[in-house]
Amino acid sequence: MEPSRIPGKKLPIPPPLPSHSKHSIHQKRLASASPNGGCCCASTSVNNTWDRLFDEGYRADVLIHTDHDGIIYAHASVLGVASPIFKCILKQSRSHRRGHQRSISIRGVPPEAVRVFIRFLYSSCYEEDKEHALHLLVLSHAYAIPMLKRLCEWRIENGLLTAETAVDIFQLAMLCDAPRLSLICHRFILKNFKAVSATEGWKVMKDSHPVLEKEILVSMIGEDSRRKEIMRKAAERQMYQQLYEAMEAVVHIFRDGCRTIGPHDKMLKKEQSPCQYVACKGVEALVRHFAGCKKRVPGGCIHCKRMWQILELHSRLCANSDVCRVPLCRNFKHRRRGENKKDDIKWKILVRKIVRSKNISGAPFFSLESR
Repeated sequence: MEPSRIPGKKLPIPPPLPSHSKHSIHQKRLASASPNGGCCCASTSVNNTWDRLFDEGYRADVLIHTDHDGIIYAHASVLGVASPIFKCILKQSRSHRRGHQRSISIRGVPPEAVRVFIRFLYSSCYEEDKEHALHLLVLSHAYAIPMLKRLCEWRIENGLLTAETAVDIFQLAMLCDAPRLSLICHRFILKNFKAVSATEGWKVMKDSHPVLEKEILVSMIGEDSRRKEIMRKAAERQMYQQLYEAMEAVVHIFRDGCRTIGPHDKMLKKEQSPCQYVACKGVEALVRHFAGCKKRVPGGCIHCKRMWQILELHSRLCANSDVCRVPLCRNFKHRRRGENKKDDIKWKILVRKIVRSKNISGAPFFSLESR
């Protein structure tokens, strides 16, 4: 028997089929955008309803007392759902008779900041007010409202962090367990230490938290040492690269017989091309001095001494001294057999650092041999 023909039974009319209008499709897209299947954000009308509920205090059952005898009306159900701290406080005050308004005190912050804070619990709308950002950070931490806490941290990072406020915000971030904000403040203080150390906040911190001042000074010393170490290593790496370029130029001069130092020094002839070696000019002048110097002995002339070192380094990097055209390359190879072991280790370390610096710079490493 068909269901519609059951005697004495009047079945309800089935619901209509889903509509394919543009409005329904748009609602489905909004629902799919949310991880829980709901709308991705509250509509304006919903927010207005919650704002009216807060502003008008309709059937409010909680009185929030603030400084300057201020009173804010709120609802226990909203406070309890939004904050576990409020929920615990309201549970402890259940002993009051039904229908009696319960009281909560929030003091130590401006009443307007408390009002903005309670309003956020209703509609999740944060009024971006620079004046109350620090107070809202404290309230959001004290009453465990993580979303408002993140908003306050972002607002402080992008507008309130200055040399005058850095120390106070740093201490507040540590008290409110905001590691990202405290790290940003710490870096800001180290970067602008001269300006920060001259502020009133720094002087107060020296008296109230001397341990914290000591930690910042230790960090400052460590940061300065780290910066100097980076600069020292960069200068050292640059020196090794220059040594390698000088040895490349030596091979180039004795192999190709370069006599053009580049377009910056003189006009090139049509058949000449610019020299591709950066150190060619300096090395060629050094070679000419070395060839005509009367004190051409190690230690007799500073320029000759430098040339001796370049030739020594070349011989240690040269892959085939038997066919190398650089002067004294084979002689240096034979002379190392009777060399002091300690000096040999120093030269090997230097060669290793030169090769490493060349690899770090990203340029290809070629064996320094004359073909």
